[in-house]
Amino acid sequence: MKELKISVRSLVEFLLRSGNLDNRIHHAPDTAMQEGGRIHRKIQKSMGSEYQAEVPLSFSYPSENYILTIDGRADGVMERKGKPLLVDEIKGTYRDLKNIKDPDPVHLAQAKCYAAIITKERRLDKISVRITYCNFDSEEIKYFEEDYKDEEIIKWFEDLIHMYHRWAEFTATWDSLRNDSIHKMQFPYTYREGQKELAAGVYRTIYHGRKLFLEAPTGTGKTLSTVFPAIKAIGEEKAERIFYLTAKTITRTVAEETFELLRKSQGLLYKTVTLTAKEKICFIDKCDCNPVACPYAEGHFDRVNDCIYELLTQSDTFDRDAIVKYAMKHKVCPFELSLDMSLFADAVICDYNYVFDPFIYLKRFFASGSAGNNIFLIDEAHNLLDRGRDMYSAELYLDMLTTFEALISEAHPKIASLVRGLSSEMENIMEEGDFAEVLEDITPIMQKINLIISVISSWLEDHAEGMYRDDILDFYFEISRFANIYELINDKYVIYAENNEEENFKIKLLCVDPSDNLVNCMTRAKSSILFSATMLPIQYYKKLLGGKPEDYEIYAHSVFDSKRCARLIAGDVTSRYTRRGEEEYRKIAKYINDIVKGKNGNYLIFFPSRQFMDEVGYIFEQEYYDEDAQEILVQNEIMSEEEREEFIGRFTAGNDIDLSSVINMEIEIEPSKSILGFCMMGGIFSEGIDLKNDSLIGVIIVGTGIPLVCNEREIIKEYFELQGEDGFDYAYRYPGMNKVLQAAGRVIRTENDYGIVALLDERFLQKSYYELFPREWKGMIRTSTSRVKNDVNALWKRIEGCG
Repeated sequence: MKELKISVRSLVEFLLRSGNLDNRIHHAPDTAMQEGGRIHRKIQKSMGSEYQAEVPLSFSYPSENYILTIDGRADGVMERKGKPLLVDEIKGTYRDLKNIKDPDPVHLAQAKCYAAIITKERRLDKISVRITYCNFDSEEIKYFEEDYKDEEIIKWFEDLIHMYHRWAEFTATWDSLRNDSIHKMQFPYTYREGQKELAAGVYRTIYHGRKLFLEAPTGTGKTLSTVFPAIKAIGEEKAERIFYLTAKTITRTVAEETFELLRKSQGLLYKTVTLTAKEKICFIDKCDCNPVACPYAEGHFDRVNDCIYELLTQSDTFDRDAIVKYAMKHKVCPFELSLDMSLFADAVICDYNYVFDPFIYLKRFFASGSAGNNIFLIDEAHNLLDRGRDMYSAELYLDMLTTFEALISEAHPKIASLVRGLSSEMENIMEEGDFAEVLEDITPIMQKINLIISVISSWLEDHAEGMYRDDILDFYFEISRFANIYELINDKYVIYAENNEEENFKIKLLCVDPSDNLVNCMTRAKSSILFSATMLPIQYYKKLLGGKPEDYEIYAHSVFDSKRCARLIAGDVTSRYTRRGEEEYRKIAKYINDIVKGKNGNYLIFFPSRQFMDEVGYIFEQEYYDEDAQEILVQNEIMSEEEREEFIGRFTAGNDIDLSSVINMEIEIEPSKSILGFCMMGGIFSEGIDLKNDSLIGVIIVGTGIPLVCNEREIIKEYFELQGEDGFDYAYRYPGMNKVLQAAGRVIRTENDYGIVALLDERFLQKSYYELFPREWKGMIRTSTSRVKNDVNALWKRIEGCG
């Protein structure tokens, strides 16, 4: 018989929600949770010795196919002479208590569940339920109390359990069917060399509850080699749910396709949900989640549970198309529907944010902070380092403060005055001209920020509408984010002030080393598998992504024939700033021409910056471009999804032509032109795209990819030097080489692919760079402007000889 567990809070919040989605109703930030804990403890201590605080309660309900255990923790239980036993539920709020006329129905239901459990346990004939509201600022208290007879409260509780029966029955039945299908599932292909050992290593890591840092070059089948053993672990009840975490949409698609492959080829029964960003899946032009602006928000909670149940019983794939289809049918918010479906999914495919971002993470799974029985599969894990730095850093701009103050000064003078005081504190630090300064203490600034947060929070609680409310709410979120990040600061942060022409004056809380924060998030899983085609040097990533000495490392060898990819280094050009000029641009343009003329086909050419690309591109177009045989595509700095797809589509155009359709027809087929894609290194086309077969036969990389020298990079460099590491490696060389390796990885995507990789920078010949090359990069050819034509021709002959 299946054992199911659900908390009292989750039960009532799921079953008893009703009404509209409404973003105009203010909810306090996560800092209120800490404040709420303080309020709880203060009230509990003030109640005397008869008051029992934090009383654990549990009730088990047996059904034919399952046993449902409902548990929770009552804030207070108190014996009172001459009165029924009291169950107390304490809630902290920023709202003015005079505006609270009745207890929130969900708060009341939570307390009634505790009361019903105690009534059954102690066989009481009557019990009292009290909701205690306390204002965070004034600490004023307001009570709502009601007595219930035993039959009344027990019947109410049993009716609630019966409401949940269809969900529990489905879960119990599904888990059994799913696990049976997992036990029968076999690996869908013949294992490639080393792939079985790789999958075994993933399973072993999950079994031991550790982390695995996996460098898996293209061809090792890393998605299937991680998903398959993770599902097997679920079938053996080593964990409950998989979170497949990605940085880019394209890798989410690969994950979806992998689960679908196992469904179709192995009969796997496994429910997956893909979380799409609200802005991308919203049915209206501007995401404004309230019943006035959006018809899907009006009455959303009245309809959503029926929508969930229908989708749950009709499909195993809750991807974007399915979510949109059912959301439209039931007239509910598609984004909120996808979040709800995650509760019933065996695997959640989503962006890193939903696990790691302190403001976006899935609170329905992770709010308790306790260790979860999940598996995190973290794809393209090299991206998690910079994403982690961004997620755990925050900036406060003087311009933002002064602009906001001017906007609301007449309508909201009290708030404006407080903001003006904060601006003055920042101006006391500011100096004239460009500068950057590390700050040791910003306590006066934080005191003013916390006061502003308290005042605005109270105002928002009392004003669902009002002049400049949206602007005030946006400002509130901005400074609340800064305050919340400040609470995370430890010795892996640097606080600095910077003044420059582009951004004006700011103070930044910079998370230089995000490992502590990432580790805290990874405790939400039993095991985390971090994998990427480029994670060298692995100790660098292991250290900064939160690995411990006992965590595992695997370097998976590429199974592809290394002879099918030729690599050469240009020893007489560079992208160094000291050498940049027309002479160098001309030499690089000539290199590009000599390489692409070596064999007709499609090439991606990566540059260190937009300006560098424009300079070389202009010379190439003027002196070498053959419009009859070539087509140049240029990556724009901002591109829509449609523009990106069109860019990539030009590389694959013609590959799918059905030649049988033109047999016996007098049609002259024009040979396709070579596509030359001019792109920025580290940009949207340097990783995550899959151009197979002859869609791409060459990649030319100009420069070593090192980030631009700036104040922040110099702060990172200095920080790691103080930690005893090579600061230049950590701040510049390693991030740059990852971009190079990612770009180079676009060439060979399948065992049938072939191509050439050209590194145009003499620095690649230095030991500190070539030691970072992957093991399979053997037989690198050093070339020069005078011999590159001959070298390229010889390399193509060698490659074609392998075919």
